Amino acid sequence: MTDTELLREHGLRVTAPRLAVLGVLEDAAHLDADQVLQQVRTTLPAVSVQAVYDVLHALADAGLLRRIEPAGHPARYERRTGDNHHHVVCRGCGAVDDVDCVVGHAPCLTPSSSAGFAVETAEVTFWGLCPACRPER
Repeated sequence: MTDTELLREHGLRVTAPRLAVLGVLEDAAHLDADQVLQQVRTTLPAVSVQAVYDVLHALADAGLLRRIEPAGHPARYERRTGDNHHHVVCRGCGAVDDVDCVVGHAPCLTPSSSAGFAVETAEVTFWGLCPACRPER
């Protein structure tokens, strides 16, 4: 399915900024809003900061993007949605990568108490040092 069809299927207008943001995040995952803006401006130089933020929020609200917020880091966006994956974050440089859930289907973890909530998903963030930030031994 093309990005144009995807936007229409989710009830969103097809606009150049929306297509540009989807294209940027197709090629690179886990970008923050400023990184998305910089890359979108390579094809749409006049796009405003506010337009990119609005697009990111609209696409995330529609379920076309996933927004992750590692503690102490800006929100990041990715197109990988609808599956049961988690993330690993480097404490040194902030690099983020995907980690598939080893348990299975969502929510993949069972809380000791749900307080009456119907738990649908669980988000796990693994923290450590990436290969580039790890000291040589």
